[in-house]
Amino acid sequence: MTATLGWLRRQLPGIVALALVTGLFVVSRVQFPSEAEAAALASNYKFEPQSVALPSGYPQHEIRPVNEAYKHIDAWISSVGAGIALNDLDGDGLSNDLVVTDTRIDQTVITPAPGKGSDRYAPFAVSFGDLPITSTMAPMGTVPGDFNEDGRTDLLVYFWGRTPILLLHKPNVAKLGADAFLPVELVHGVSANGKYNGPLWNSNTAVFDDFDGDGHGDIYVGQYFPDSPVLDPSKNGGVEMNHSLAQAFNGGEDHFFRFTGLMPMDGVPCPEYSEAKNVLPEKVSKAWGLGAAANDLDGDGLPELYLANDHGPDALLYNQSTPGNIKFSTVQTDRTADVPKSKRVGADSFKGMGIDFADFDHNGMYDMFVSNITTSYGIQESNLQFMSTAKDQADLRAQLQDGKAPWKDRSTDSLTAWGGWCWDVKMADFNNSGDVAIAQTDGFVKGDVNRWPQLQELATANDLVLSNPAWWPHAQKGDDIAGSQKFNFFVRGTDGKYANISEQLGLAVPVPTRGIAIGDTDGDGNLDFALARQWDQPVFYHNSAPSHGAFLDLKLLHNDQAAVPGDAPVAGSPAVGAQVVVTTSDGRRFIDRVDGGSGHSGKRSNNVHIGLGNVSGPVQVHLQWRDRSGQLHQQDLQLSTGSHTVELGSQAKER
Repeated sequence: MTATLGWLRRQLPGIVALALVTGLFVVSRVQFPSEAEAAALASNYKFEPQSVALPSGYPQHEIRPVNEAYKHIDAWISSVGAGIALNDLDGDGLSNDLVVTDTRIDQTVITPAPGKGSDRYAPFAVSFGDLPITSTMAPMGTVPGDFNEDGRTDLLVYFWGRTPILLLHKPNVAKLGADAFLPVELVHGVSANGKYNGPLWNSNTAVFDDFDGDGHGDIYVGQYFPDSPVLDPSKNGGVEMNHSLAQAFNGGEDHFFRFTGLMPMDGVPCPEYSEAKNVLPEKVSKAWGLGAAANDLDGDGLPELYLANDHGPDALLYNQSTPGNIKFSTVQTDRTADVPKSKRVGADSFKGMGIDFADFDHNGMYDMFVSNITTSYGIQESNLQFMSTAKDQADLRAQLQDGKAPWKDRSTDSLTAWGGWCWDVKMADFNNSGDVAIAQTDGFVKGDVNRWPQLQELATANDLVLSNPAWWPHAQKGDDIAGSQKFNFFVRGTDGKYANISEQLGLAVPVPTRGIAIGDTDGDGNLDFALARQWDQPVFYHNSAPSHGAFLDLKLLHNDQAAVPGDAPVAGSPAVGAQVVVTTSDGRRFIDRVDGGSGHSGKRSNNVHIGLGNVSGPVQVHLQWRDRSGQLHQQDLQLSTGSHTVELGSQAKER
């Protein structure tokens, strides 16, 4: 007996360790939904894939010519740029016009959404007129918006290799075509006599919102590579890569532009923008930006800004601006023993790709979802489903003012942590059940030769050598890194956990996807969506599921757009940033906003669409908005379910 007790004492550390490991395994073991459960959830949705019409006659390529220093990693450099947006460009009252950034032809294309009305005009590539566009420049995405406040939808196109260009909708052109837009430089003095002499920006995201609260939309443009000749094959050098995979702050400097007025140009009101300097701390401004989202989180009428950054910490920026002065401060989630560092807002080391806002639990507070790389046996980080822990907006405001970010990641508990090499993310209620789904693009570089082993070696490299492209392992045409990963579609089950039902819905195509655009293109009350695919044909998904509840679809417009006469229909000027709170008779709350372009390379419609579930009769709608003078207004309305157009000035009035 004594010998036995002695043996047990000697083995006690190992026994305790084994017990702890076993206990942790039992506690942390993830129970994913069964195939039957996933099939039952999928029965509530139905999407029909439809081809997107594109113009012909443009030479196509499968990889970009790049700076000679990047030649051995040209597939890596060519891994972004496919973008897509849905909006009302022709003024017919529906968000049924697609703006496609097609990497295969390096063109920005406007085309009707498939289905009824798809013959309204022929697909066309936009024209930049006399503004210089060379082979060393490529469009990376487009933000639709009424930039000149005349009630017609314009476009902001951002690039690698130059500064962005505004395409202003001409009032005297009745039908959409290449001549329907007047191209103007966002930044003055960058081009003259057909030559570009401006900075070599490499922009990967942009957002349109009223950052300073003066009643007019401002522009944020996020950069990836530092200003350099990334796409110029005649150059060998003058470029660099991120100097860390977790704490990289050597990217391009971000830019903010404040609306300062209008001036006429060729019969079109032309917006004037002044660049706001030193808005962000250098480490935040020079992170490697891939996604951004703006939203008024604390109800003060000023939008916060979340920056999803590759190779290092994201940033949540609390808005402290005043009219004429854009100002943000950074906030972070407090460090506690039960929260890993990279699961905190503003302190992660992940590869931030996309960001969106929604209220998952109907408590009247915005939650956030952030896409990262989550590939098992590859780079296993985590998506981040940040749930608000603030008591109310007043409590949230006080914590933000104190530099704190009261959100806690629940992605593991919700089963949304894992998805692949993830990019854009959009949350929306696709069956009007009252619960939002999470749509998420996926996949990196498609080819035949598996390059994950080399990428694993890179992940262990010394940060001192990473910024030099010569040290990076080959990633060229034919190489594959997460190239067969599939689009994700997470929906909430009855137990509160989420299931990825992409396979069951026929959405799991093994092609890298990038941008997501969402909107009700045919006015039937169901949200449709379109996907931009990297080096492949975009695809449109018509929502043909039977509705599982009521909905409220709001077109919120400023009532003071300039009355510029012309043949082009006026869609109305969206009140970007306006907030909507819907309260049903059973006490549930739903919140949303007029989005001005949040995400990676996908942009949703400006309409506010809220699924309500089992609701009958009118609902209480609380609106908050700024008029063109910057005055903040609030008003309650009783609205029947369905679609409404509401004009916002000093009062809210339904058309």
